[in-house]
Amino acid sequence: MKIECYGATLPQDDRQHMQNQDAFLILREPVMTAAVCDGAGNAEDAAGRIVCQLERLLTPATLGRLLSRNPWPRWIRILDSSLSDGSQCALAAASVVGDQARCVAVGDTRIYLLPADGGCELLTERSGKARLGSGEAVPLIATRTLAPHDVLLLVSDGAWTPLGPGGLEHAVRSAAVEHFSDVPQAILTAAARHGRADDMTAVVLRIVRLVER
Repeated sequence: MKIECYGATLPQDDRQHMQNQDAFLILREPVMTAAVCDGAGNAEDAAGRIVCQLERLLTPATLGRLLSRNPWPRWIRILDSSLSDGSQCALAAASVVGDQARCVAVGDTRIYLLPADGGCELLTERSGKARLGSGEAVPLIATRTLAPHDVLLLVSDGAWTPLGPGGLEHAVRSAAVEHFSDVPQAILTAAARHGRADDMTAVVLRIVRLVER
């Protein structure tokens, strides 16, 4: 199987020349992983720091380790304790092991599954207000089997709040007709029509069936 994954981010309207408090990660090796981070409160560079820390955790991970156990609960504890200066961050992340998507969310980021045959299912209901850095982060974990052309969507609250499931599905499916790499920007463009009251970030992932030779 081949996995396509793309992301995009925009700052809120009045912060275009300042630091975007969202960040995203797309890591293709050793295990395909995508993540969206959203700094909250006294955010500073919390999202960027979590992305770097997560990359350090993932880089030595092996497919065998991820098959034998789910490391996300332990990783969330590490990330939660890594923000020791009072800054906080919400997180949505997913690793793809074979055709299994292992998803985790903390705070008000969300992960949606858009099956190839239609619909938009929220995989990660908000588990509580506690974010990474609070010392009380409780991850919401979901595992799903992905079929070819199913889309996994990771979004910060700046992107999902103005659109809802219906608006997200419309943006994804309309843009995917042209090229899948256009989808994240299409989501942000649609959300921005309602005003950019917050930083917004979207990452999309799908499995594409490889042609056998």
